[in-house]
Amino acid sequence: HAAPSGLPAAGAASGVSGARLHPRPLSAREEWTDLDGEWELRFDDDDRGLLEGWWRPDAAFDRTITVPFPPESRLSGIEEDGHATVWYRRRAVLPAPGDPRVLLHFEAVDYRADVWVNGVHVATHEGGHVGFHGDVTHALHHDDLQTIVVRAFDDPRSLEQPRGKQDWEAEPHVIWYGRTTGIWRQVWAEAVPAAHISALRWSPGTRVGDIGMRVETSGAAAEGLSVEARFSFEGVELARSLHAVTGGEVEAVVTARDPRLDTEPERLLWSPETPNLIDVSLRLLRDGTTVDGIRSYVGLRTVGVEGERVELNGRPYFLRLVLEQAYWPQSHLAAPDDDALRQEVEAAKRLGFNGIRLHQTTADPRFLYWCDRLGLLVWADAPAAYRFSNRALARTTREWLELVDRDASHPSIIAWVAFNESWGVPALAANASQRHAVRGLVGLLKALDPSRLVIGNDGWEYVSGDIVGVHDYTQSGTELAARYGTRDAVEQTLATERPGGRRLLVGEPGAGGDAVAGPVVLSEFGGGGFTRCPQGWSGYGTVNDESAFLDRLRQLVGTAATGTLAGFCYTQLTDTLQERNGILDENRRPKAGIDALRDALGG
Repeated sequence: HAAPSGLPAAGAASGVSGARLHPRPLSAREEWTDLDGEWELRFDDDDRGLLEGWWRPDAAFDRTITVPFPPESRLSGIEEDGHATVWYRRRAVLPAPGDPRVLLHFEAVDYRADVWVNGVHVATHEGGHVGFHGDVTHALHHDDLQTIVVRAFDDPRSLEQPRGKQDWEAEPHVIWYGRTTGIWRQVWAEAVPAAHISALRWSPGTRVGDIGMRVETSGAAAEGLSVEARFSFEGVELARSLHAVTGGEVEAVVTARDPRLDTEPERLLWSPETPNLIDVSLRLLRDGTTVDGIRSYVGLRTVGVEGERVELNGRPYFLRLVLEQAYWPQSHLAAPDDDALRQEVEAAKRLGFNGIRLHQTTADPRFLYWCDRLGLLVWADAPAAYRFSNRALARTTREWLELVDRDASHPSIIAWVAFNESWGVPALAANASQRHAVRGLVGLLKALDPSRLVIGNDGWEYVSGDIVGVHDYTQSGTELAARYGTRDAVEQTLATERPGGRRLLVGEPGAGGDAVAGPVVLSEFGGGGFTRCPQGWSGYGTVNDESAFLDRLRQLVGTAATGTLAGFCYTQLTDTLQERNGILDENRRPKAGIDALRDALGG
């Protein structure tokens, strides 16, 4: 699976044997420096590091860790939990200072991070699931090695901190699992010109072939700057445009010109069946001379709802999703290697699913690249807090702002899931403030990204959103058919049933919570365990052998796919620690033959 034409992997400065996919495939420059690998480590259980100046290059460090694996994981080489404050240090060759600016990137540090280079503070960031960067040019010296120090603080007990399914108790319990503290995604650096492209956003236009483009620039005055964009598909140029930079940005709609958009639109439109991507070359020009350039790509597709159906590219599209927790036993939420991200996408497609729900974590941008390239729809959660407070809302909202800004250009993402099962809004049915919080976040996500669907509170207690998501873990196909087999049955279920123990609809009259005219998705169901797996929490029902496992899959999925619903999401793709209810085990081995599983899943 090669990268699209012109999209670089690691540049010559990476120092890594073998090519690696760029950490941000949607905005890739030709060269970047990979800073993963061995770092020094020091735990700060007494919180003395700031007072004692551990950011100084000559401070003492006593351990070694393999980044980007969190210290709780086996692949880190540490495998210790219970440390809230962690310090890292690495001496590395960075791009030389001078006219180019040097940017230091961290793809994720959980939860609050401070960064020093050569003893100079260069960045602070709060939020454990979306990356950040700092311009470190002013801190560099002319020696061969630069000293990078990171302090990460991750409160293991805070319920106001967005944590997703990372446990707040000492040991994983029920459906929560081990923590991912500190650096847990790639660290890398790049040199950029004084004037450079700093942000990029693609969005679908109102007509087939229209591409919304927003380019932001920074680092120098905008006089004389312009952006040239070239769009091509299968080596054929579709459009070329030139735009003056005004106020540090370009916002425009470019129309792709190709007869196939009229006669064979599926040849250019993006879908799981035809994951067509248009290659984009962007150049920042000053008075006609190139000063910066990046490679990107865009997928032409639209998503919406019409009546009781979800539509993709203007046509009804049945969602066959699987729950993805993106957790590996040896590395926790950090992918063990680049190939694991691609293989996860391939596994879901090979089983016959057309999408995933990425549950209570954020995606690695390289994972989304493979969803884009191989064709897999994504419902994207953000990690939840568990207490309702102003602080929790502020933290949750801030992470959503960063997540949408980072990921909105990926065509594979078709929906944002604002809340899950009332996590963070635990008194939703009784508390008007919490209902306002759900509606407010739905409205904010719609304002940030009008092109996608938003699910307000998935599972139960619907108050707002484009889709009603229902979680129902009955292990009886007969019961499932009685609840969702006809539209009348669905409406009766929404009005009276409590499959998760809570009302499915809540809200004041006229506020969008008492009557639903729109798509209903069985957004979590199944979850049966397989007793051949190691001892652990087995899920919502167990079977004794492979034949019974396949029969249960066939019965439940066959009922959910009858067509009355707009789609389903089966729980889950892989086992996750004590949640032994995956189609694959935690090492990604299928629990039956792939062909038999695909047949049982109706793929």
